[in-house]
This record gives sequence, structure tokens and C-alpha cells, in this order.
Amino acid sequence: MVTSDHIDIKIDRKNVCRHLGYRNGIKPSLRISSLIKEYMGEAHNLIEPLYVYIIRDIEQVVGSNIYIEGSIVFNGEVIARLLDRCCKVALFVVTIGKYLEEMANRLAEDGLILQSYVLDAIGSDAVEKLADFVKGILDDKARVEGLVTSRRFSPGYCDWDISQQEMVFTALEGDSIGVQLTEGYLMVPQKSISGIIGISTPDSGAKNYNPCETCRKYDCLGRR
Repeated sequence: MVTSDHIDIKIDRKNVCRHLGYRNGIKPSLRISSLIKEYMGEAHNLIEPLYVYIIRDIEQVVGSNIYIEGSIVFNGEVIARLLDRCCKVALFVVTIGKYLEEMANRLAEDGLILQSYVLDAIGSDAVEKLADFVKGILDDKARVEGLVTSRRFSPGYCDWDISQQEMVFTALEGDSIGVQLTEGYLMVPQKSISGIIGISTPDSGAKNYNPCETCRKYDCLGRR
């Protein structure tokens, strides 16, 4: 399924500040606060939200290998522990398009580094909001069947090798909404997110599965 329906993405100022590195109650300067306010108001003109997802049956999990309908094979202990509890999995890609990224690059080329950095942080929050929007759609679909969804996981998280981005894109059979992979498996446009969401029965434990609870890498930026 591919869509470009109008989606109202509400940028969260606190999240933008977090992307800029403001944590533990530290507040940005008046100048940066002013830039955040200004660019949050203009960013919607630069955002083109697009998403695609498919839902497939999980055939079996053997060790750290996950075999999914359509000859899709993932490998990773963390996602294997998740998907072993699930009956289905959704694979997705979302992007806010290239325009915000191009504007941020143009600002940087003109020497407006701070402005570029602020706009980039706004883009980071926008694409996360879009991924949350898609998860909401999948939540609703699962609920109709008496099922629940897990957190979303992306290649590069925990022990899931980023090279498996290629398998996600292969599974989508070319419907990648214009997002391309580099040789290093990074996405272009950069403000894009790919990944999986497990779908399971309510009693499986998949809904609240969080590998961070047993991980000792306490300084991880992705810790949840």
C-alpha cells in the first residue's frame, strides 16, 4: 500500500530541542528559540509526507533467523525474540521528502549553519511523527482482528545489522515512495525511516517488548 494523503504533522517543540541536544532541563537561547518558532511555522511548506507498508505472515523463527512470507529472511537476536511472539509483521518506509533537506543544505552552503541545524532538527521530529502516524494505522488494523502491535524497530537498532535495509526494500517490491538506498544502506532522502512492527495476540508479550530493559548499553542514544 502506497499513499500520499494529506497528513497533518504536528511538530513538537520539546522534541526539536531534544534533537538539537537540549536535555536535562536545559533551555535554548532566545535566538535559537526564535529560530525554532519561525521554522516550525514554515516547515509544513517543505514537508511531503509519504508512506508505504505491507503486512506479511511470519512462517517461523529459528535461532536468530526470522522467515517471513514472500522469501523474506531477517537475522538478529533482538528482533527474533520479538517476532517469535508474533504471527504477522508489518514492513514500512516513511519519508517527508527531499525539500526540507534541500533547504537545510542550502542554508548551510550560505553559511547559515545554525539555521540549517534547527531546520534539520525539525525534519527529524517530522519524520518520527510520520512513523508514529503509520503505527497508528497498523494499531487500528490489528485491533479489528483482536490483535496488538509491538514497538517499531529499524535496521541498525540493537544487533539488527543496517545491511538488512535491503531486505526491507526488497519486500516492498519497488514501492519505496522514491526513497533510495546508498551503497552503505543509508536512505535518500535522509529524513526517512524504514523498519518493522510485530503483530501478535494480546497475551504474547510483544506489545510491551523492550530490549532496552535487558541491555547494559546505558549511554545509547536510542535507549527507550
